Amino acid sequence: MPKHRIGIIGGSGLYQIDGFSRQRWVKVKTPFGNPSDELLTGRLAGREVVFLPRHGRGHRWLPSELNHRANVWALKHLGVAWIISVSAVGSLQARYRPCDLVLVDQFIDRTKQSREHTFFGRGIVAHVAFAEPVSEELRQLLLQAARALKARVHDGGTYVCMEGPAFSTRAESLANHQQGHAVIGMTNLGEAKCAREAEIAYATLAMVTDYDGWKANEAHVTVDMVLEYLHRNAGTAQALIRAVLPQIPQEPNWPCHEALRNAILTDKKLWPTQTRRALAPLLAKYG
Repeated sequence: MPKHRIGIIGGSGLYQIDGFSRQRWVKVKTPFGNPSDELLTGRLAGREVVFLPRHGRGHRWLPSELNHRANVWALKHLGVAWIISVSAVGSLQARYRPCDLVLVDQFIDRTKQSREHTFFGRGIVAHVAFAEPVSEELRQLLLQAARALKARVHDGGTYVCMEGPAFSTRAESLANHQQGHAVIGMTNLGEAKCAREAEIAYATLAMVTDYDGWKANEAHVTVDMVLEYLHRNAGTAQALIRAVLPQIPQEPNWPCHEALRNAILTDKKLWPTQTRRALAPLLAKYG
């Protein structure tokens, strides 16, 4: 197995990128249940990559059904040290237009599942730093690559993570708009939290598909609307991924890759055997 791979989380269009060779679907069992699907390993733009269909092939899982711990554990198990998460989002401000890209740098958690967004507990306590929830190094590489491709890209913004599966009410959308947040989605906060605990550098490539529900002169968001703009943006997302992969370092030496160094409070002598085994990919260098 290659030592350091790059993970890509997103929809089916991303594993159909031209040049993605040596493809092999791999089934990974995790202590946290099943990932969304098998994971697709291969080689793209000179790098070893692992692709995960976030909602499963055929889009079978609701946002609230996603097992972020299993997904990230599986990626870590396969040697992933960086994750690029490609996600559809609704715009909360007029300047973020459909087909724009937003490289978010903050999250607001409006889900009810925070307990499902950590690997720790069951005898091992850890508190990771999360003030800056996105890998700034990876975010900047994506930003530079997007600008080089002349994509309509925005540098920074707050992603509101809501529960779903229904879209926002107009009142909710207006409140998020008035608070100045950038975009809204249903998946990325759990991914980001688990990635940080797994010492994986994580960044979101948010693709705007609609104006959520706050903009009175725009149609309310629908699935058809989301899919239309996702298809329009697929080529841009694929080109951006191909461009950024060679720019990612060969060795994982960013701050995110040491996130657990001063985060674990429980003495190693007290770690329960079962929990230690479950967290082996995360704890190997510390225990």
